Amino acid sequence: MSFRVPAPRRTAALMMTDLMVVLVFSWSAPLSAQQRPLTFLDVQEMRRAGSWTPSPDGALMLYTLRVPDWAKAESQTDIHLVSLTEGAASDRRLTFTEDADETDPAWAPDGSFFAFLSDREGDRDQVYVMRHTGGEARKVTDARDGVRDFRFSPDGRWLVYRAGPEGQEQLHRLEVAALETEAEPVTLTSGEAGVRRWAFSPDGALIYFNRPDAFDELEKKRREKGFTVQILNPVTPISSLWQVEVATGTERALEDDTTYSVESFTVSPDGRWIGITGGSTKRYERNITGWRLYADKYLLDLTSGEVERLTENFEVPESDISFSPDGRLIAFSAPDNMERYSMTENRLYVRRVDDHGGAFRKLGTDFDQSLNVGFWSEDADTIYFNAGVTVTNQLHAVEVATGAVRRITDERAALSVRRDDDSGVILIDYSDPRTPPTVFTVPSLEGVTDRGAWLQLVDANPQLRDVALGREEEVWWTSSDGARVSGVLVYPVGYEEGTRYPLIVAIHGGPASADLLRFNGGYSSQVYAGAGYAVLRPNYRGSRNYGNAHRTAIVGDYFTLGYEDIMTGVDHLIAEGIVDPDRMGVLGWSAGGHWSNWILTHTDRFKAISSGAGTMNWISMYAQSDVQRNRQFYIGDDFLYDNFETYWNQSPLKYIKNAKTPTMIHVVEGDPRVPSAQSRELHMALKKLGVPTEFFMYPGRSHGIPDPRNRYVKAVSEMAWMDYWVRGMGEGFTWDMVLKSLEDADRKAAGSQGGG
Repeated sequence: MSFRVPAPRRTAALMMTDLMVVLVFSWSAPLSAQQRPLTFLDVQEMRRAGSWTPSPDGALMLYTLRVPDWAKAESQTDIHLVSLTEGAASDRRLTFTEDADETDPAWAPDGSFFAFLSDREGDRDQVYVMRHTGGEARKVTDARDGVRDFRFSPDGRWLVYRAGPEGQEQLHRLEVAALETEAEPVTLTSGEAGVRRWAFSPDGALIYFNRPDAFDELEKKRREKGFTVQILNPVTPISSLWQVEVATGTERALEDDTTYSVESFTVSPDGRWIGITGGSTKRYERNITGWRLYADKYLLDLTSGEVERLTENFEVPESDISFSPDGRLIAFSAPDNMERYSMTENRLYVRRVDDHGGAFRKLGTDFDQSLNVGFWSEDADTIYFNAGVTVTNQLHAVEVATGAVRRITDERAALSVRRDDDSGVILIDYSDPRTPPTVFTVPSLEGVTDRGAWLQLVDANPQLRDVALGREEEVWWTSSDGARVSGVLVYPVGYEEGTRYPLIVAIHGGPASADLLRFNGGYSSQVYAGAGYAVLRPNYRGSRNYGNAHRTAIVGDYFTLGYEDIMTGVDHLIAEGIVDPDRMGVLGWSAGGHWSNWILTHTDRFKAISSGAGTMNWISMYAQSDVQRNRQFYIGDDFLYDNFETYWNQSPLKYIKNAKTPTMIHVVEGDPRVPSAQSRELHMALKKLGVPTEFFMYPGRSHGIPDPRNRYVKAVSEMAWMDYWVRGMGEGFTWDMVLKSLEDADRKAAGSQGGG
């Protein structure tokens, strides 16, 4: 389908302004011969590096590189090796399969070889081993249903993997010393239901795991027979914690408490304790999607077998328990208000592990952002964590003794620092407006503050070095109630001071998220910059990174303050002479779609809107969505069925007759978080009201568009909508815009294979 819409009314002055902008963009600041604007196809073709895996001696690092093939609508992953002292220049590709993926690299504890998963000999993953010094990889498993995951034991004696039919996966072991032979695997577990999470004891002699207490054989048979009906919130068994001896396969239950279900767990470094996340035994609480609600923390003493309940607040989400390196302390992060559900900033809660029944100390009470347990110092005196600071992410530290927080880094970027548990290597995940996502290392934690000590390890997208990018900066303004608000402003490529440009307001989701100074953030804002737009990415009230008051200001009145923040941000750019007030568009996804719908029904200042997965009716949304508790919190903590009016007053649908702005709608058909019925309500209303509208519904059962080609369609059609209605350019979206990119990709691929 293509859409062509009636020509917007355009004055001679507006057409002359368009012409001036085109001339300024094309001639007053010409691009060099090597430069060109970023395109949506560039974004689709970006390579993704990850799975950073330093060697045990800290000398080398394995990582995966995922390379998309636009012409085939596929992507393929290989494993690379890089020196941690020489950096990206030493990069070496180790695997070369064209139609298979190599993932999940893991070093053997002695560093002499590594293992990985691959589907190179079929459609299911198996474990392969390979020497990093060269040679062919060799398959060491032949699991009929494929291998789900694997690990080496800490002592280096065993390679253990999890495999079996869905819901019945068991643990199997291979002796590392016998991997060069055709050694047969030994099955370690034999429960009717399958192993879920699992972890070695520090000495490698035991494996701890959780598994359901029963397996529904009838459920398995009905699916095998083709009865594929989806039963929502089915009756499911609770899970218990077990151990198995790796050498003998002897299994033993570690607890049999039927008042909670073991959902996850953490083993202490000294092997004496296990921290447990115990979920509700109630069916409708245990099956909740996407949130760590209805669970509490427990501590199992492996010496005595006693279990201590650490928290008792089933509606408060806490992180998994973390143990200090010496096994002396336990910590977890949870909201500042531990008495009831809230979206307040997280604090750290710390206690001696052996202080049975003792109270937790709250750390970071004077820090107006969220804390988490990133990694501990070796002496357990400090906990390091990454936290947002307005439009950046920075490394912080909290002193365990005092609870005082200090900021360590000060980069105009999005960075995340972590220490590899096995090797101690410090890794810095990094992106800024001109640097695609990459990773650096430093010799020690002290070097994080010295940019001269940073060594870049990966350069995944060298093809983007010569792409022209618009300048990005943090911009601040004053909202209607006097509050200070900020966001990211992306200037158009070739920006000339004194010229007014068309504006795209790109609204992030969440709402407890934030737009940062990172590469091409906010719905590919640099592509819009390359096309001559200014882009504002506002961190409206409800966003994180600005303190608890900013984050929770929208509670009880979801839209008003955020709307004022967005509109005053637009007014600020107009007052600064950057933006043309007669050529503005707005777009967003999820919470950004919610605000797009509110803007649609509360102002006609924008010429075009693109609403992605946005709500229209909080009453119907409450029951349609896979989450309810946070909806209730934001709307005012009133139980929906006691107070429909509060939800209706904050619903864009109540004000739909105010809508006048041409609006494009995008949603995934099976979206569980913001169901597509919300977008259907919007589309129907606009059709009946005579407001220009187009509706694109994508296949899938996810909150985001799962297929890369459909993501490309969304981006291209969205820009065509903005170009037409905001700037009066083109004829609207046609499928030539998308299909031509496939032809270009085919020609490019053919040219690269043709040789010199």
